[in-house]
Amino acid sequence: MHNSPLFDPVQLGALPLSNRFVMPPMTRSRALPDGSPGPSAPLYYTQRASAGLIITEGTVVSAEGVGGPGIPGLWSDAQVQGWKRVTDAVHDAGSTIVTQLWHTGRASHPVFQPDGKTPVGPSPIAIDGLVFTDEGRVPFVTPRPLEIDEIQAVVARFAQAGTNALAAGFDGVEVHAANGYLIDQFLQDSANRRTDRYGGSVENRARLLLEVVDALIETVGADRIGVRISPSSVFQDMADSDPEALFGYVVDELAARDLAYLHLVEPGIIGNDDSAAERRPADTIDSAWARKRYPGRLIATGGYAREEALRAVENGTVDAVGFGRDFIANPDLPERLARDAELREALRATFFGGDDRGYLDYPSLEAERLLAELREGRLEPVPGLELNSETPLDTWHLAWAQQQHSAARD
Repeated sequence: MHNSPLFDPVQLGALPLSNRFVMPPMTRSRALPDGSPGPSAPLYYTQRASAGLIITEGTVVSAEGVGGPGIPGLWSDAQVQGWKRVTDAVHDAGSTIVTQLWHTGRASHPVFQPDGKTPVGPSPIAIDGLVFTDEGRVPFVTPRPLEIDEIQAVVARFAQAGTNALAAGFDGVEVHAANGYLIDQFLQDSANRRTDRYGGSVENRARLLLEVVDALIETVGADRIGVRISPSSVFQDMADSDPEALFGYVVDELAARDLAYLHLVEPGIIGNDDSAAERRPADTIDSAWARKRYPGRLIATGGYAREEALRAVENGTVDAVGFGRDFIANPDLPERLARDAELREALRATFFGGDDRGYLDYPSLEAERLLAELREGRLEPVPGLELNSETPLDTWHLAWAQQQHSAARD
Protein backbone atom coordinates (compact mmCIF):
# COMPACT_ATOMS: atom_id res chain seq x y z
CA MET A 1 0.00 0.00 0.00
CA HIS A 2 2.87 2.39 0.76
CA ASN A 3 3.92 1.99 -2.88
CA SER A 4 0.73 3.71 -4.03
CA PRO A 5 1.04 7.32 -5.25
CA LEU A 6 -1.66 8.10 -2.67
CA PHE A 7 1.25 8.21 -0.22
CA ASP A 8 3.52 10.30 -2.45
CA PRO A 9 4.10 14.01 -1.83
CA VAL A 10 2.54 16.56 -4.16
CA GLN A 11 2.72 20.32 -4.55
CA LEU A 12 -0.53 22.28 -4.88
CA GLY A 13 0.65 25.74 -5.88
CA ALA A 14 2.53 27.03 -2.84
CA LEU A 15 1.11 24.25 -0.66
CA PRO A 16 3.42 21.27 0.00
CA LEU A 17 1.60 18.02 0.80
CA SER A 18 3.48 15.07 2.30
CA ASN A 19 0.87 12.71 0.85
CA ARG A 20 -2.36 12.83 -1.19
CA PHE A 21 -4.73 12.45 1.78
CA VAL A 22 -6.90 15.51 2.40
CA MET A 23 -9.03 16.17 5.46
CA PRO A 24 -11.87 18.15 3.86
CA PRO A 25 -13.89 20.88 5.57
CA MET A 26 -16.41 19.50 8.05
CA THR A 27 -18.58 21.63 10.30
CA ARG A 28 -18.32 20.51 13.92
CA SER A 29 -20.20 23.39 15.65
CA ARG A 30 -17.89 23.67 18.64
CA ALA A 31 -16.67 27.27 18.36
CA LEU A 32 -16.89 29.70 21.26
CA PRO A 33 -19.71 32.29 21.41
CA ASP A 34 -17.39 34.96 19.96
CA GLY A 35 -16.63 32.78 16.93
CA SER A 36 -13.16 31.75 18.06
CA PRO A 37 -12.28 28.07 17.66
CA GLY A 38 -12.96 26.07 20.81
CA PRO A 39 -10.19 25.10 23.25
CA SER A 40 -10.03 21.54 21.90
CA ALA A 41 -9.66 22.58 18.25
CA PRO A 42 -5.83 22.55 18.26
CA LEU A 43 -5.77 18.93 19.42
CA TYR A 44 -8.62 17.91 17.12
CA TYR A 45 -6.75 19.10 14.05
CA THR A 46 -3.34 17.96 15.28
CA GLN A 47 -4.64 14.43 15.83
CA ARG A 48 -5.37 14.39 12.08
CA ALA A 49 -2.12 16.01 10.96
CA SER A 50 -0.98 12.87 9.14
CA ALA A 51 -3.18 14.20 6.31
CA GLY A 52 -1.11 15.88 3.64
CA LEU A 53 -3.57 18.78 3.70
CA ILE A 54 -6.08 19.85 6.34
CA ILE A 55 -8.92 22.12 5.24
CA THR A 56 -10.66 23.54 8.28
CA GLU A 57 -14.37 23.56 8.89
CA GLY A 58 -16.16 26.40 7.15
CA THR A 59 -15.07 29.69 8.75
CA VAL A 60 -17.34 32.66 8.13
CA VAL A 61 -15.97 35.95 6.86
CA SER A 62 -18.38 38.19 8.79
CA ALA A 63 -21.06 38.09 11.46
CA GLU A 64 -23.68 38.25 8.69
CA GLY A 65 -22.29 35.02 7.27
CA VAL A 66 -23.14 32.89 10.30
CA GLY A 67 -25.74 30.22 9.66
CA GLY A 68 -25.77 28.03 12.75
CA PRO A 69 -24.63 27.60 16.34
CA GLY A 70 -20.98 27.08 17.17
CA ILE A 71 -19.66 28.34 13.82
CA PRO A 72 -16.13 29.83 13.84
CA GLY A 73 -15.20 33.07 12.12
CA LEU A 74 -12.17 34.93 10.87
CA TRP A 75 -13.11 38.61 11.09
CA SER A 76 -11.91 39.57 14.60
CA ASP A 77 -8.54 39.71 16.34
CA ALA A 78 -9.71 37.15 18.91
CA GLN A 79 -10.63 34.73 16.15
CA VAL A 80 -7.27 35.24 14.43
CA GLN A 81 -5.45 34.49 17.68
CA GLY A 82 -7.60 31.44 18.30
CA TRP A 83 -6.81 30.04 14.87
CA LYS A 84 -3.11 30.84 15.36
CA ARG A 85 -3.07 28.27 18.15
CA VAL A 86 -4.51 25.72 15.73
CA THR A 87 -2.11 26.45 12.88
CA ASP A 88 0.93 26.45 15.16
CA ALA A 89 -0.05 23.02 16.50
CA VAL A 90 -0.69 21.58 13.04
CA HIS A 91 2.57 22.95 11.66
CA ASP A 92 4.47 21.52 14.63
CA ALA A 93 2.92 18.16 13.73
CA GLY A 94 4.17 18.50 10.16
CA SER A 95 1.06 19.16 8.09
CA THR A 96 -0.21 21.91 5.80
CA ILE A 97 -3.45 23.67 6.75
CA VAL A 98 -5.78 26.06 4.92
CA THR A 99 -9.04 27.56 6.09
CA GLN A 100 -12.30 27.42 4.19
CA LEU A 101 -13.81 30.89 3.83
CA TRP A 102 -17.59 30.83 4.03
CA HIS A 103 -20.74 32.94 3.92
CA THR A 104 -23.99 31.01 4.41
CA GLY A 105 -26.25 33.58 2.72
CA ARG A 106 -29.89 32.51 2.81
CA ALA A 107 -28.95 29.28 4.65
CA SER A 108 -29.24 31.12 7.94
CA HIS A 109 -31.92 32.53 10.25
CA PRO A 110 -32.52 35.86 12.04
CA VAL A 111 -31.49 34.26 15.36
CA PHE A 112 -27.92 34.07 14.02
CA GLN A 113 -27.86 37.51 12.41
CA PRO A 114 -26.68 40.77 14.01
CA ASP A 115 -29.69 42.52 15.57
CA GLY A 116 -31.96 39.72 14.37
CA LYS A 117 -31.90 40.93 10.79
CA THR A 118 -33.14 38.90 7.84
CA PRO A 119 -30.44 36.74 6.17
CA VAL A 120 -29.33 37.81 2.72
CA GLY A 121 -29.15 36.06 -0.63
CA PRO A 122 -29.20 36.74 -4.35
CA SER A 123 -33.02 36.69 -4.60
CA PRO A 124 -36.03 36.48 -2.25
CA ILE A 125 -36.31 32.68 -2.51
CA ALA A 126 -36.39 30.68 0.71
CA ILE A 127 -34.95 27.21 1.18
CA ASP A 128 -37.75 24.69 1.59
CA GLY A 129 -36.45 23.12 4.77
CA LEU A 130 -35.45 23.56 8.37
CA VAL A 131 -32.43 25.20 9.97
CA PHE A 132 -30.84 24.03 13.21
CA THR A 133 -30.96 26.55 16.06
CA ASP A 134 -30.34 26.33 19.80
CA GLU A 135 -34.13 26.08 20.20
CA GLY A 136 -34.49 23.24 17.71
CA ARG A 137 -35.22 23.08 13.99
CA VAL A 138 -37.20 25.97 12.50
CA PRO A 139 -38.13 26.86 8.90
CA PHE A 140 -35.76 28.93 6.79
CA VAL A 141 -36.98 32.46 6.12
CA THR A 142 -37.17 34.32 2.83
CA PRO A 143 -33.84 36.13 2.38
CA ARG A 144 -33.41 39.79 1.59
CA PRO A 145 -31.73 40.30 -1.81
CA LEU A 146 -28.31 41.91 -1.58
CA GLU A 147 -27.89 45.36 -3.10
CA ILE A 148 -24.99 45.94 -5.49
CA ASP A 149 -22.96 47.87 -2.92
CA GLU A 150 -23.59 45.13 -0.37
CA ILE A 151 -22.23 42.53 -2.80
CA GLN A 152 -19.05 44.57 -3.06
CA ALA A 153 -18.89 44.63 0.73
CA VAL A 154 -19.13 40.82 0.77
CA VAL A 155 -16.21 40.63 -1.66
CA ALA A 156 -14.23 42.93 0.62
CA ARG A 157 -15.06 40.72 3.60
CA PHE A 158 -13.62 37.69 1.82
CA ALA A 159 -10.49 39.65 0.92
CA GLN A 160 -10.02 40.77 4.52
CA ALA A 161 -10.60 37.23 5.76
CA GLY A 162 -7.79 36.14 3.45
CA THR A 163 -5.47 38.68 5.06
CA ASN A 164 -6.61 37.49 8.48
CA ALA A 165 -5.97 33.87 7.47
CA LEU A 166 -2.33 34.61 6.71
CA ALA A 167 -2.03 36.49 10.02
CA ALA A 168 -3.44 33.41 11.75
CA GLY A 169 -0.73 31.26 10.21
CA PHE A 170 -2.76 29.45 7.58
CA ASP A 171 -0.89 28.28 4.49
CA GLY A 172 -3.75 29.34 2.25
CA VAL A 173 -7.52 29.57 1.88
CA GLU A 174 -10.32 27.66 0.21
CA VAL A 175 -13.32 29.56 -1.14
CA HIS A 176 -16.57 27.79 -0.25
CA ALA A 177 -18.57 27.94 -3.49
CA ALA A 178 -20.46 24.70 -2.82
CA ASN A 179 -23.36 23.08 -0.97
CA GLY A 180 -25.97 25.79 -1.36
CA TYR A 181 -24.26 28.63 0.49
CA LEU A 182 -23.98 32.23 -0.65
CA ILE A 183 -21.58 31.91 -3.59
CA ASP A 184 -23.33 28.75 -4.80
CA GLN A 185 -26.66 30.55 -4.44
CA PHE A 186 -25.44 33.21 -6.85
CA LEU A 187 -24.09 30.57 -9.25
CA GLN A 188 -27.22 28.46 -9.71
CA ASP A 189 -30.46 29.78 -11.15
CA SER A 190 -32.70 27.87 -8.75
CA ALA A 191 -31.67 30.49 -6.17
CA ASN A 192 -30.62 33.41 -8.37
CA ARG A 193 -33.35 35.25 -10.31
CA ARG A 194 -31.60 38.60 -10.46
CA THR A 195 -31.80 40.78 -13.56
CA ASP A 196 -28.72 42.92 -12.89
CA ARG A 197 -25.05 42.13 -13.59
CA TYR A 198 -25.07 39.41 -10.92
CA GLY A 199 -27.93 37.42 -12.45
CA GLY A 200 -29.24 36.00 -15.69
CA SER A 201 -26.34 34.79 -17.82
CA VAL A 202 -23.76 32.24 -16.72
CA GLU A 203 -21.13 34.97 -16.78
CA ASN A 204 -23.20 37.21 -14.53
CA ARG A 205 -24.05 34.49 -12.03
CA ALA A 206 -20.38 33.50 -11.76
CA ARG A 207 -19.35 37.12 -11.22
CA LEU A 208 -19.45 37.03 -7.40
CA LEU A 209 -17.27 33.92 -7.22
CA LEU A 210 -14.71 35.34 -9.62
CA GLU A 211 -14.66 38.73 -7.91
CA VAL A 212 -14.03 36.99 -4.58
CA VAL A 213 -11.23 34.90 -6.09
CA ASP A 214 -9.65 37.93 -7.77
CA ALA A 215 -9.79 39.91 -4.52
CA LEU A 216 -8.14 37.04 -2.67
CA ILE A 217 -5.44 36.80 -5.32
CA GLU A 218 -4.52 40.35 -4.34
CA THR A 219 -4.38 39.60 -0.60
CA VAL A 220 -3.30 35.95 -0.46
CA GLY A 221 -1.82 35.04 -3.84
CA ALA A 222 -3.26 32.73 -6.50
CA ASP A 223 -0.99 29.85 -5.53
CA ARG A 224 -2.47 29.76 -2.02
CA ILE A 225 -6.14 29.65 -3.08
CA GLY A 226 -8.41 26.68 -3.67
CA VAL A 227 -12.08 26.73 -4.67
CA ARG A 228 -14.66 24.11 -3.73
CA ILE A 229 -17.68 23.43 -5.98
CA SER A 230 -20.50 20.88 -5.82
CA PRO A 231 -22.18 20.92 -9.26
CA SER A 232 -24.42 17.91 -8.63
CA SER A 233 -25.56 18.63 -5.09
CA VAL A 234 -29.26 19.31 -4.50
CA PHE A 235 -28.62 20.16 -0.86
CA GLN A 236 -30.53 23.29 0.21
CA ASP A 237 -32.61 23.34 -2.99
CA MET A 238 -29.69 23.80 -5.35
CA ALA A 239 -30.06 23.11 -9.08
CA ASP A 240 -29.27 24.81 -12.36
CA SER A 241 -31.07 24.75 -15.70
CA ASP A 242 -27.80 24.17 -17.59
CA PRO A 243 -25.16 22.88 -15.17
CA GLU A 244 -22.74 21.83 -17.92
CA ALA A 245 -22.58 25.37 -19.31
CA LEU A 246 -22.42 26.98 -15.87
CA PHE A 247 -19.71 24.84 -14.36
CA GLY A 248 -17.82 24.55 -17.61
CA TYR A 249 -17.49 28.33 -17.59
CA VAL A 250 -16.60 28.39 -13.88
CA VAL A 251 -13.90 25.73 -14.24
CA ASP A 252 -12.42 27.41 -17.32
CA GLU A 253 -12.25 30.77 -15.54
CA LEU A 254 -10.65 29.24 -12.45
CA ALA A 255 -8.12 27.40 -14.62
CA ALA A 256 -7.10 30.70 -16.20
CA ARG A 257 -6.22 32.05 -12.74
CA ASP A 258 -3.65 29.32 -11.99
CA LEU A 259 -4.88 28.62 -8.46
CA ALA A 260 -3.45 26.11 -6.01
CA TYR A 261 -6.29 23.66 -6.63
CA LEU A 262 -9.89 22.99 -7.57
CA HIS A 263 -11.88 20.94 -5.03
CA LEU A 264 -14.82 19.00 -6.48
CA VAL A 265 -17.57 17.29 -4.51
CA GLU A 266 -18.38 14.13 -6.45
CA PRO A 267 -21.96 13.23 -7.48
CA GLY A 268 -23.80 11.10 -4.97
CA ILE A 269 -22.84 13.13 -1.93
CA ILE A 270 -24.71 15.72 0.19
CA GLY A 271 -28.30 15.45 -0.86
CA ASN A 272 -27.83 13.69 -4.18
CA ASP A 273 -29.75 10.64 -5.32
CA ASP A 274 -27.25 8.58 -7.27
CA SER A 275 -29.71 5.95 -8.46
CA ALA A 276 -29.76 5.50 -12.22
CA ALA A 277 -33.45 6.36 -12.44
CA GLU A 278 -32.89 9.75 -10.83
CA ARG A 279 -29.73 10.84 -12.63
CA ARG A 280 -29.74 14.45 -13.79
CA PRO A 281 -27.43 16.32 -16.18
CA ALA A 282 -25.42 17.65 -13.23
CA ASP A 283 -24.59 14.11 -12.14
CA THR A 284 -22.17 13.79 -15.05
CA ILE A 285 -20.00 16.58 -13.63
CA ASP A 286 -17.57 14.39 -11.74
CA SER A 287 -13.79 14.27 -11.33
CA ALA A 288 -13.30 12.65 -14.75
CA TRP A 289 -15.25 15.53 -16.31
CA ALA A 290 -13.26 18.08 -14.33
CA ARG A 291 -9.93 16.50 -15.26
CA LYS A 292 -10.68 16.99 -18.96
CA ARG A 293 -11.31 20.72 -18.43
CA TYR A 294 -9.04 21.65 -15.56
CA PRO A 295 -5.26 21.39 -16.13
CA GLY A 296 -4.30 22.31 -12.57
CA ARG A 297 -4.29 20.33 -9.35
CA LEU A 298 -7.60 18.61 -8.59
CA ILE A 299 -8.93 17.37 -5.24
CA ALA A 300 -12.07 15.23 -5.17
CA THR A 301 -14.18 14.38 -2.14
CA GLY A 302 -17.23 12.20 -1.75
CA GLY A 303 -17.69 8.55 -0.91
CA TYR A 304 -14.14 7.44 -1.64
CA ALA A 305 -13.23 4.06 -0.18
CA ARG A 306 -9.68 2.72 -0.14
CA GLU A 307 -9.63 1.11 -3.58
CA GLU A 308 -11.46 3.95 -5.33
CA ALA A 309 -9.02 6.48 -3.90
CA LEU A 310 -6.02 4.41 -4.98
CA ARG A 311 -7.33 4.09 -8.52
CA ALA A 312 -8.26 7.77 -8.83
CA VAL A 313 -4.75 8.90 -7.92
CA GLU A 314 -2.95 6.13 -9.81
CA ASN A 315 -4.75 6.84 -13.08
CA GLY A 316 -4.27 10.59 -12.72
CA THR A 317 -7.95 11.51 -12.47
CA VAL A 318 -7.25 13.44 -9.27
CA ASP A 319 -4.14 14.69 -7.50
CA ALA A 320 -5.46 14.19 -3.97
CA VAL A 321 -8.52 12.68 -2.28
CA GLY A 322 -10.65 14.05 0.54
CA PHE A 323 -11.84 11.60 3.19
CA GLY A 324 -14.51 13.19 5.37
CA ARG A 325 -16.15 10.98 7.95
CA ASP A 326 -13.25 8.53 7.78
CA PHE A 327 -10.95 11.27 9.10
CA ILE A 328 -13.41 12.08 11.89
CA ALA A 329 -13.41 8.50 13.16
CA ASN A 330 -9.84 7.57 12.19
CA PRO A 331 -7.46 10.42 13.03
CA ASP A 332 -4.50 8.39 11.74
CA LEU A 333 -6.27 7.41 8.51
CA PRO A 334 -3.16 7.21 6.27
CA GLU A 335 -1.51 4.74 8.64
CA ARG A 336 -4.66 2.66 8.90
CA LEU A 337 -4.97 2.41 5.13
CA ALA A 338 -1.26 1.65 4.77
CA ARG A 339 -1.57 -1.19 7.27
CA ASP A 340 -4.93 -2.35 5.92
CA ALA A 341 -6.29 -1.82 9.44
CA GLU A 342 -9.96 -1.74 10.31
CA LEU A 343 -11.65 1.64 9.95
CA ARG A 344 -13.93 2.91 12.67
CA GLU A 345 -17.35 4.38 11.93
CA ALA A 346 -18.10 8.00 12.81
CA LEU A 347 -21.02 8.56 15.16
CA ARG A 348 -23.51 10.92 13.55
CA ALA A 349 -24.98 11.93 16.93
CA THR A 350 -21.74 13.71 17.86
CA PHE A 351 -21.01 15.40 14.52
CA PHE A 352 -22.35 18.81 15.54
CA GLY A 353 -21.83 20.50 18.90
CA GLY A 354 -21.33 18.88 22.26
CA ASP A 355 -18.13 18.24 24.17
CA ASP A 356 -14.98 16.28 23.36
CA ARG A 357 -16.81 13.00 22.87
CA GLY A 358 -17.02 12.28 19.19
CA TYR A 359 -14.38 14.98 18.70
CA LEU A 360 -11.17 13.95 20.45
CA ASP A 361 -11.89 10.41 21.62
CA TYR A 362 -11.57 8.42 18.38
CA PRO A 363 -8.42 6.37 19.05
CA SER A 364 -5.36 6.06 16.87
CA LEU A 365 -3.60 2.76 16.28
CA GLU A 366 -0.97 3.96 18.76
CA ALA A 367 -3.62 4.50 21.43
CA GLU A 368 -5.06 1.05 20.77
CA ARG A 369 -1.59 -0.47 21.12
CA LEU A 370 -0.85 1.40 24.35
CA LEU A 371 -4.12 0.34 25.92
CA ALA A 372 -3.55 -3.29 24.94
CA GLU A 373 -0.07 -3.21 26.49
CA LEU A 374 -1.42 -1.58 29.63
CA ARG A 375 -4.12 -4.20 29.98
CA GLU A 376 -1.59 -6.96 29.49
CA GLY A 377 0.77 -5.46 32.05
CA ARG A 378 3.53 -4.89 29.48
CA LEU A 379 3.55 -1.12 30.01
CA GLU A 380 3.67 1.03 33.11
CA PRO A 381 0.40 2.86 33.85
CA VAL A 382 0.18 6.36 32.46
CA PRO A 383 0.55 8.80 35.38
CA GLY A 384 -2.71 10.51 36.17
CA LEU A 385 -4.89 8.05 34.26
CA GLU A 386 -6.88 5.37 36.00
CA LEU A 387 -7.39 2.17 34.08
CA ASN A 388 -8.90 -1.20 34.69
CA SER A 389 -9.74 -4.12 32.46
CA GLU A 390 -13.24 -2.77 31.89
CA THR A 391 -12.24 0.71 30.74
CA PRO A 392 -13.66 1.31 27.23
CA LEU A 393 -11.09 2.30 24.63
CA ASP A 394 -12.78 5.59 23.73
CA THR A 395 -13.06 6.61 27.40
CA TRP A 396 -9.40 5.87 28.01
CA HIS A 397 -8.32 7.54 24.80
CA LEU A 398 -10.29 10.70 25.56
CA ALA A 399 -8.59 11.03 28.95
CA TRP A 400 -5.21 10.27 27.36
CA ALA A 401 -5.77 12.81 24.58
CA GLN A 402 -6.88 15.49 27.03
CA GLN A 403 -3.79 14.85 29.15
CA GLN A 404 -1.59 15.18 26.06
CA HIS A 405 -3.34 18.41 25.13
CA SER A 406 -2.90 19.88 28.62
CA ALA A 407 0.78 18.95 28.63
CA ALA A 408 1.29 20.57 25.23
CA ARG A 409 -0.42 23.78 26.37
CA ASP A 410 1.74 23.91 29.51
